[in-house]
Amino acid sequence: MKSLVLRLCVLCFAVSAGAKPLNILFAFADDWGRYASAYVDVDGSGTVNDHIRTPAFDRIASEGVLFANAHVTAPSCTPCRSSLLSGQYFYRTGQAAILQGAVWNENIPTFPLLLQKAGYHIGFTWKVWSPGTPRDAGFGGSANAYARAGSGFNGFSQNAMRLIGEGKSTEQAKAELLKQVTGNFEQFLAKREGRQPFLYWFGPTNVHRKWIAGSGKKLWGLDPDKLKGKLPAFLPDVHVVREDFADYLGEAMAFDTGLALLIDKIEAMGELDNTVIVVSGDHGAPGFPRGKCNLYDFGTAVPLAVRWPGAPKPGRVVRDFINLMDLAPTFLEVGGVKVPEVMTGRSIAPLVQSEESGWVDPLRSWVITGRERHVAAAREGGLPYPQRAIRTKDHLYIHNFRPDRWPMGDPGPVADGEVPSHGALVNNTFVCFGDLDASPTKAWQIAHRNDPDQKKNYMLGYGKRPQEELYVMADDPDQMNNRADEEELSTVKAQLRQQLMAELRRTGDPRVTGDGMTFERPPFTGTWKRPSRKSKK
Repeated sequence: MKSLVLRLCVLCFAVSAGAKPLNILFAFADDWGRYASAYVDVDGSGTVNDHIRTPAFDRIASEGVLFANAHVTAPSCTPCRSSLLSGQYFYRTGQAAILQGAVWNENIPTFPLLLQKAGYHIGFTWKVWSPGTPRDAGFGGSANAYARAGSGFNGFSQNAMRLIGEGKSTEQAKAELLKQVTGNFEQFLAKREGRQPFLYWFGPTNVHRKWIAGSGKKLWGLDPDKLKGKLPAFLPDVHVVREDFADYLGEAMAFDTGLALLIDKIEAMGELDNTVIVVSGDHGAPGFPRGKCNLYDFGTAVPLAVRWPGAPKPGRVVRDFINLMDLAPTFLEVGGVKVPEVMTGRSIAPLVQSEESGWVDPLRSWVITGRERHVAAAREGGLPYPQRAIRTKDHLYIHNFRPDRWPMGDPGPVADGEVPSHGALVNNTFVCFGDLDASPTKAWQIAHRNDPDQKKNYMLGYGKRPQEELYVMADDPDQMNNRADEEELSTVKAQLRQQLMAELRRTGDPRVTGDGMTFERPPFTGTWKRPSRKSKK
């Protein structure tokens, strides 16, 4: 009954808003995990979010809805974005869901092209998809790319620090790069016909490594040592790691500053109250263990805020689980476009249009995530690390299909007790553990892997993992204590395993519906079937 009421509410809203098509601004940052100052009120103090300032994101949250439990389908850019564009689980998008050698299946419907067919002016700046041909597959090709003002913003700390070295002040250097944000948006708007509704994807890559050490403090005033005691417990709480994380947060703040300019431009145009604004990121932190390329919250949880004109009771926090594939049907609903039945995502419009906070839709009590291949060179033979997970309010259950493999890639010389040089570990991702980006954190942790107080965390980040993992959120928010073998949790484990596998079978995951070889060797091909409408997805 509650879900029916939600659907009726959004239907009524759509009818009332139908006479005036809404614009869409989608701001999507590469590698930006769930870090924004708006989450301090959600999580309480004492976390990393105490240390970051994101006024633009916070504004969208305060004037709209902040989602506390948004997750990506897969914590790697290409499968995540393939899922987001198609509104389907990543394993259904075939060769489009691999980072290297990706090929888009043009038969898969995508929300940007469906909106364009419905009369929207569509365009993007910088990254939408990932390497492949064409790079912006699913968005209609390079004709919809707008970057004439430049792409220096994508290397924000590198270019800002260079400009400072050439004699510019910190603010002058930042302003020069931020001009590109408005310049590219203005180029996009210039191609718009009159008051034609638009979809604009703002996709900077600056939050992706690598960035300049010390830039978080130099450019954004982030004192690394104020992070002491606030990092996830599996990260070494030492200065070099704190500085690395502060630099990461600084890049997120640069993204937020660019977002603020886009919001200001739309407001100056008099169209803020005719524009849906959605802000998020494509997975967790890069170059930090258990983040990017992992199914722990540090890898899959992302920020999500939505400002939808006319929605009731702005400033709400919704805790329902959201999968980012849900955004595709949401955007189609904004544009009044019928959602293709093949989409496994489910519009979040009913949640935005609801007046309720907290847990709203009982059908959104879980989310499924998964992973196959990140970089082909991570393991000998280009083998993937297949895993799937289900996250609920109380538990995280992970199923590792090939526990004999290294989750972060082959250890290389580290397996023989050798430690590559610091410079190699900071600059060359593939010298060892190739699914973890090169970084100062990676270099420090590998160099100190045998320290008595570091061995446990090193193994958590780089060691092999058992077939099943089970974490109890109330006792273990950082998901460090695997309790899958505890008899008292055997029933919970069995129930979560059954629920996970049932959803994978229902949605045609070749890893469980076939022999699994679909993902083992190129070409990486998934299924594309019409899903059942009998359950949540």
